[in-house]
Amino acid sequence: MKYIMAIDQGTTGTTVSLIQEDGSSLAKVNEEFPQVYPQSGWVEHDPEQIWQSVLSCIQKALDMSRVEAKNIAAIGITNQRETSLIWELKTGKPIYNAIVWQCRRTTAICEKLKKAGHEKLIKKKTGLVLDPYFSGTKFQWLLDNVPQARRKAREGQLLGGTIDTYLLWKLTGGKSHKTDVSNASRTMLMNIEKPAWDSELLKILKVPKEILPEIVPSSGIFGVTSHVPGLPDGIPISGIAGDQQAALFGQTCFQAGQAKCTFGTGSFLVMNTGKKIVRSQSGLLTTVAWQLKGETHLTYALEGGAFICGAAVQWLRDGLKFFKESSEIEALAATVESTEGVEVIPAFTGLGAPYWDPEARGAILGITRGTNRAHIARATLEAMALQNVEILLAMQKDLGKNLADLRVDGGAVQNNLLLQLQSDFLGKKIIRPLVIETTSSGAAYLAGLGIGFWTSISDIKKVWQMEREFQPKISSQVRNLRLKTWKNHVAQVMYNKGLKGLYFKK
Repeated sequence: MKYIMAIDQGTTGTTVSLIQEDGSSLAKVNEEFPQVYPQSGWVEHDPEQIWQSVLSCIQKALDMSRVEAKNIAAIGITNQRETSLIWELKTGKPIYNAIVWQCRRTTAICEKLKKAGHEKLIKKKTGLVLDPYFSGTKFQWLLDNVPQARRKAREGQLLGGTIDTYLLWKLTGGKSHKTDVSNASRTMLMNIEKPAWDSELLKILKVPKEILPEIVPSSGIFGVTSHVPGLPDGIPISGIAGDQQAALFGQTCFQAGQAKCTFGTGSFLVMNTGKKIVRSQSGLLTTVAWQLKGETHLTYALEGGAFICGAAVQWLRDGLKFFKESSEIEALAATVESTEGVEVIPAFTGLGAPYWDPEARGAILGITRGTNRAHIARATLEAMALQNVEILLAMQKDLGKNLADLRVDGGAVQNNLLLQLQSDFLGKKIIRPLVIETTSSGAAYLAGLGIGFWTSISDIKKVWQMEREFQPKISSQVRNLRLKTWKNHVAQVMYNKGLKGLYFKK
């Protein structure tokens, strides 16, 4: 038998899966790696640790499944998207840690660009807001702050890219320096009307085109393995997509108007808008979903993301020591019937859509003498769901129509209480698939299409299966009041952010 290997390189860890023709996973291995926080609001990863986690997971997946490496038909890659790095062409050594998508160090650069009047142009060309979230200002920071980086870039000694590009380069032994349209659309350097680096944007953001990868469709041959420990040479890497686009593809949301929400480190709602570019008027992003092998057109999407979702549960686990395993939050939160007025605003690295406030910081509000761990745990789950409500409402406003249901995926969707809260607060049916690792599934499907493992998206539709659905159980009056309370608390956090600089100067 032949298998597709899916490499899902995420923010807190790497997952490698072996996907069978029926879409099921024969083996899945996850390995976490350290997060680096040099100072408040800064987030980094060591690229070498990322690469070692990939190699380790590949070997463990093969050992677990007892599949011979020669039976891997193709490899698909999906990745944390905007995380950016630059490395030396000759040695492959990164010139600095990768700057993670959550990192806010380029806030001042973004403000300077706004004052220079570039915000409208950037949004028109890229579909993105001018925010530290995206890769363009991260590349600029690296080039400006690493000694000799700009000189080396001019001399052709450096290569750059997002994590997909770095892994592809490593897997191919330095022979392929490419990215797909979905990842390129998140850099703030690509014109979404055509898959090409935009010369005007490159000039504004001071990023030399020479360090950037070639942009290609999401499905097709990117390169083949070369000198990868544990793998034979010649395995095609035939599918790449950013994690949220891969999840949309893995959820088989192939029709315009279909949407999914991935609960990961952050939470991300993405809606397929087909060949049409929908310009958001509600603080959402217009992005490229994918481009398939042989297609001349791009498929587009609307997206809204909350920077902190599952990471808030990790914070309760690791920072506050509420429990030993993240899965324990459901039982703890279920011991109380409500939060008793406690509100958690998990703006640890600013607020994403629809607010886009990089300076906002998290808060726990409404605490009384009777507040205990369970109230805070439940409030954290409610915050995860309420963030998504605001994004979906904005999405519906942009589209001018309501969604019938929402497909969900990611590790946190095993939490039934979370999904019931999501259904209650959205007032929508929530659908959980049988396979919840749809990010890996999407990467595998794209890779399989790239080599003919699956012949069409019709084949993939037959693979997807629903496991359970959740229906709303609260009234619209209760729902509207809860959302109003949430918005008021978010506004309070945004108002109070100015106090940080006054009282917490170093």
